[in-house]
Amino acid sequence: MKVYRYLDVITVLFVAILLISNVVSSKIIGIGSFAFAGGVIIFPLSYIFGDILTEVYGYKLSRRVIWLGFALNLLMAVIFTLVGSLPPAAGWPNQDAYEKILGLTPRIVIASLLGYFVGEFLNSFVLAKMKLATKGKWLASRTIGSTLVGELIDTVLFVGIAFWGVLPQNLITTIIISNYLAKTVIEIIFTPVTYLIVNWLKRAEKEDYFDTKTNFNPFTV
Repeated sequence: MKVYRYLDVITVLFVAILLISNVVSSKIIGIGSFAFAGGVIIFPLSYIFGDILTEVYGYKLSRRVIWLGFALNLLMAVIFTLVGSLPPAAGWPNQDAYEKILGLTPRIVIASLLGYFVGEFLNSFVLAKMKLATKGKWLASRTIGSTLVGELIDTVLFVGIAFWGVLPQNLITTIIISNYLAKTVIEIIFTPVTYLIVNWLKRAEKEDYFDTKTNFNPFTV
């Protein structure tokens, strides 16, 4: 397998953004009539890094990174839950605060993992297929188009599974629409930066992968 100079850096940034966004998503931010999960501030960057991974290194390597993020996200949830279940020290008054912020319920974990898994793989798949269809041209159409698909499914799955029956239905709808629009806008705003990073990486790595013979089964690790 070819050795890449910057693949490990992109992988670490991708996973770090994923984990951080899941923690801060415990807060719902209200701006006017819009309501956002806190992770909307940083989570779209994971899709941008997903675009970069697939565009430069191909779906196969992107698949490995997505699975790594899935495994570490699950590990984080297990550790948060385990630590929260341990008895607090005498005189430590913050057990309730810990459980409210980091005490992930199985429902939240399932919502997060399922939304991430389906959304990220759809994003990578759509981008790889669009790259073949466009013969490597019109990068913006691939990064934005793939994100429109991946983020939509991710947002609907996460918010629907996590909050259905817990929050009012109108608030759930507002959160889905607000988060999806915000993530899409962030992707568009960062498109020039994505261009710069992708073009620089292609030169530095001497790689511009086309998935002409790739097995797109997400379970083939």
